[in-house]
Amino acid sequence: MRSRHAASGVTVDMHAFPLIAVVLAIGAAAGVLAIRLHQPLIVAFIGVGILVGPTGTGWVTGEGTIELLATLGIAILLFLVGLRLDPHLIRTTGSVALVTGLGQVVFTALLGYLIASALGMDLVPALYVAIALTFSSTIIVVKLLSDRGDLEHLHGRIAVGFLIVQDIVVILVMIALSAFGQRTGAGMALDVALVFGKGTALLAGIAVLMYYVLPVLLHQIARSQELLVLFGVAYAVSIAAASEQLGFNSEVGAFLAGISLAGTPYRDALGARLVSLRDFLLLFFFLNLGANLEFDDVGRQLGEAAALSAFVLLAHSLIVMAIMTMMRYPVRVAFLTGLAVSQISEFSLIVAALGLELGHIDNTTVSIITVVGLVTIGGSSYLIQYSHRIYDRLERVLLVFERGSTRADPTNSETEFDGVVYGLGRFGGHVAGLLGRAGHRVLAVDFDPHRVASTSAEGVTAVHGSAEDAYLLELLSLSRARFVISTIPLLETNAALLHGLRQHDYGGKIALTAHTRHDSEQLRAAGVDIVLEPFTDAARAAADVLHELVRDDGEDGSRDRREDS
Repeated sequence: MRSRHAASGVTVDMHAFPLIAVVLAIGAAAGVLAIRLHQPLIVAFIGVGILVGPTGTGWVTGEGTIELLATLGIAILLFLVGLRLDPHLIRTTGSVALVTGLGQVVFTALLGYLIASALGMDLVPALYVAIALTFSSTIIVVKLLSDRGDLEHLHGRIAVGFLIVQDIVVILVMIALSAFGQRTGAGMALDVALVFGKGTALLAGIAVLMYYVLPVLLHQIARSQELLVLFGVAYAVSIAAASEQLGFNSEVGAFLAGISLAGTPYRDALGARLVSLRDFLLLFFFLNLGANLEFDDVGRQLGEAAALSAFVLLAHSLIVMAIMTMMRYPVRVAFLTGLAVSQISEFSLIVAALGLELGHIDNTTVSIITVVGLVTIGGSSYLIQYSHRIYDRLERVLLVFERGSTRADPTNSETEFDGVVYGLGRFGGHVAGLLGRAGHRVLAVDFDPHRVASTSAEGVTAVHGSAEDAYLLELLSLSRARFVISTIPLLETNAALLHGLRQHDYGGKIALTAHTRHDSEQLRAAGVDIVLEPFTDAARAAADVLHELVRDDGEDGSRDRREDS
C-alpha cells in the first residue's frame, strides 16, 4: 500500500501489514489517553483517523484494507444488535420506552431539519443531518451506565428500552435508504414492487434457515466454541453479502442474521465471544471515518457543528424529560434518563456513510455529522458521569415540573393495606407473599408491568409504580401503613424513598435492602429501622444447615467407629 504524506507531498511506501501495526499502536496510545480523560474510545479512534488520514499524515486513504475491516466491523455490530434484540426489555419498561423513543425521534428530527435549513443546507443534506441528530448511542449509554452501576436503576432501564426502540427505527431507516435511495423516475412503481419482492425473498430464506436449518446445524457446531464463533462471523457476513447482492445494504442483512439466531439457546455464548471482535473491528470503522473527514471549509463546518451539537446536548435531554414528566414519571428519573441519551449514535455515522455511498450527500456533510458526534459523545460522557450532582444542583428548579402533576391514582383509594412492599423480584415477591399469607394486607409496588400482572399471592395487591416516585407517596394512605419495605438493593433508590417518606412525615417502620456492607452502613447511619441483607442472611442460614449436616455426619462416624471397635 503506497501512502502520500499530505503536508509534504512526499510519497511513502507503507504496506498493509506495517501500516496496520502503526495505526494500532497509535490507536492503543490514544485509547489510554482517552481513558485517563474519561472519554469514550470512539472519540479517540476518530481522532486517530484524522491524524493518519489525508488531513494528517496521509497514511490511510478512503479505500483499501482498513475500509474492508471497517465494513466487517459494522456487519458484526449490526449482527450483535440483532442477536441481543430483547423485546421483553421494551415490554418491562412499559409504554414509556416506546413513547419516549418514538417521540424523541419525531421531535428531534423536525427541529433538527429546521435548524439545518436555517444554517443554509439544501433539502437532502438537511434531511440526513436531521436523521443523524435523532438517534442516541446504545454502545456509549450502556457502557457508561454500566460503569456507574446505573443499568438496574429506573432511569437506566428506561434508557435501554428507549434505545432498543430507536435501534429498530434506525434499521428501518437504513432499509428504506438502501432500497429506494437510487430509484427515481417513471419506473418507480416497478422498482418498488421489485424491492418488496426481493425483500420478501430475503426474509423467506432467512425464515427457512431459522426454523429448519439453524437449530440442527447449531447443535452440531456448538460442540466446539471456536467453531461456534467462526460460524457466527461467517453466517453474519454471508447474509450481509446476500443482502447486498439483492440491492439492500449489507448492514441490513447482518442485522437480520442476528435476529434469526436471537431465539436460539446459543445466543448468549455467541454474543459474549463476538463482543471483543466487534470492538476491535469497530476501531477500523472509526479510523476510516476520521480519515475521510474533509476540513476544506473548516470555519463554516465548525460553526454549524457547534450549533448542532448544542442542540443535541440540550434537545435530547429536554424532549425526553418533557415526555416522561407528561407521563407523570418523577422529574428526577426523567432528567437522568434525558442526560443519558444526550448524544448522537454510532448509527448516525453509519447512516451518514450510507448517504455518501448513495451519492445523496458529500464529504462535507459527513464531516459535520462526525464532528457533532465527537462533541456530543464526549460531552455526554461527562453529563452521565456527573448526572446525579447536576440534578442535585438543579433540583429546586426542576421540581417545578413535578408539582404540576395530575396523574391518576394507580391504587384504589378504598383499598385497605397494612404495609407497602417495593419490588416484586425474586426476593421481594417472596417477602410480599409470605407477609400476605401471614395475614397482612400488602400493597406491592413494582415498575415491571408483567410482575404486577402475574402477582396473585393471597393478601397482596400489586400496582405499577416506582420507589423513586415521590408523587406516588402522596397517593398512598401512609397514615394507615404500619410498615414500608423496599426489597430493591440500590442505595440511591432507597435513599430517595427514605427522603420521600420523611417529607411525608411517615411514622411507621421502614425496612430497606442492601447487598453490600457499605450500603448497609449507609442505611443504618440514615436511621433506617431494619436493613435487610438477603445475601448475608442466606449465607448464615446455609452455614447453619451445613454445620448441622457436618456435625451429624461426624457423630454418625464416631458411633460407627465405636461399634466397629
